[in-house]
Amino acid sequence: MGVRGLAEILADAAGGVFPPPDGTVTVVPQPSPREAGVIGFAAHAVVFTDQDPAWVRATLAADPGDPLAAPLCPPFLSAFAARTGRTVNNIDLLTVADRLPGGPPLPLTLVEDREHPRVVRALRYREDVRVYRTEGGVLILGRGVAGRWEAAVEVDPTTRGRGLGRALATAARHLVPTGDVLWAQQAPGNAPSVRAFQAAGYRPVGAEALLVPGRP
Repeated sequence: MGVRGLAEILADAAGGVFPPPDGTVTVVPQPSPREAGVIGFAAHAVVFTDQDPAWVRATLAADPGDPLAAPLCPPFLSAFAARTGRTVNNIDLLTVADRLPGGPPLPLTLVEDREHPRVVRALRYREDVRVYRTEGGVLILGRGVAGRWEAAVEVDPTTRGRGLGRALATAARHLVPTGDVLWAQQAPGNAPSVRAFQAAGYRPVGAEALLVPGRP
C-alpha cells in the first residue's frame, strides 16, 4: 500500500478503492491526539495509533482466534485500550455517502447555543460541529476522524417509524461542502438506524472501533 495516512486510506475507500484483501494489518499514525482505533475492511485491518507497530503486530499474533477477525475482537481491543489508557467506544458499521446538490429536503434550524447538550457531547469527538433541529429530530454534523465530515441523527421516540431518520440522513448529504463526502457510523444492533442510513444512500465500507480518552 505504500506509506499513506489514514485520511488517504479513507478517501480511497470512499471512492471504492479498498486495501488489498490479503489478511494483513496496516498500522498508521493517529491523525490527532484525540483519535485512535481500528477500521476493519474485507480481510484487511487498519490500526491508527502512535504506539509501536511492533507491539500491535505482536499482540495480534498472540491472539489464538481467527487472525482476520483479531483486530476487532475483545483480546486485542482490550489490550489496546489498556496500553493507551483509553476506552473502546463501540464497534460500528462505517458508511459513506456522496454529497447531494441543493438544499436539504426538510426544514432545519441551526442550534446556536454552544452549551446545548448535543453540541457539548459532539465536541468531545468532532470539530466544526453544527447541530440542527427539525420537528421530532436532531441532525449533528462535524469533522471527526482524520478530518472527515461525519453525520449522526436522533429521532424522538414519538416520531419513530415515520421515515424521519432517513430524511435527516438524506438532509445531511446536502450540507457538506462541495467535493466532500459524508461518513456515518451505526451500531450494527440498531437495525432501524442501519436501514435508515442505507435507504438514504450511505454505502457500507467496513467496521470501526474508536478508542476514546476516559469514559465514552
